[in-house]
Amino acid sequence: MTFDLEYNSERSKLIIPEYGRHIQKLVNHCVELATKEERNTMALAIIDVMGNLQPHLRDVPDFKHKLWDQLHIMSNFKLDVDSPYETPSKEELQEKPERLPYPKAASKYRFYGTNIQTMIDVALTWEEGEMKDALIFTIANHMKKCYLNWNKDTVDDSVILDHLYELSDGKIDIRNSEEDLTESRDLMRKRTTQGKKKSSKPHNKNRKR
Repeated sequence: MTFDLEYNSERSKLIIPEYGRHIQKLVNHCVELATKEERNTMALAIIDVMGNLQPHLRDVPDFKHKLWDQLHIMSNFKLDVDSPYETPSKEELQEKPERLPYPKAASKYRFYGTNIQTMIDVALTWEEGEMKDALIFTIANHMKKCYLNWNKDTVDDSVILDHLYELSDGKIDIRNSEEDLTESRDLMRKRTTQGKKKSSKPHNKNRKR
């Protein structure tokens, strides 16, 4: 007795593997039906089966629309039926998305984090005055603290101010300011004090004596 075994490596590639080979065969058969009426009837039946196989999609907006799009994709866009939605095109599916720019802070000075860049962008929108100056020095001190968290040693203020100048595209320049940033030891002391407060256990007043 001999068996004709069919290996997956010898089969055609599944377009959407999540639905399995049986659904793909149904889709292929639907494409080959002679009349549109027959194709419409079978397409609706396939959509119902696909919906039962992917119950997690029921909470997704446009649930039916997604199923119909997947049906057309599995047919390699050859299925001619009366779809309740606009048929997607192969070119639309293969179109590459627009390239997303990387955040400025993440490209070079990762230790500052993306929030620093957001704070700098906000500071640039403020009107000139004491409030803006105070915000800028707050940002610079926070940058110094972030740097120390990464370096765990010390840093010259000129390095922080150069980085601030660069991250603001040259719009914030306090490199020649007479006001100094907070001392490194004070920033390190604050960090140590905060760490001890978090690690300390709360006192239980109801403890039995």
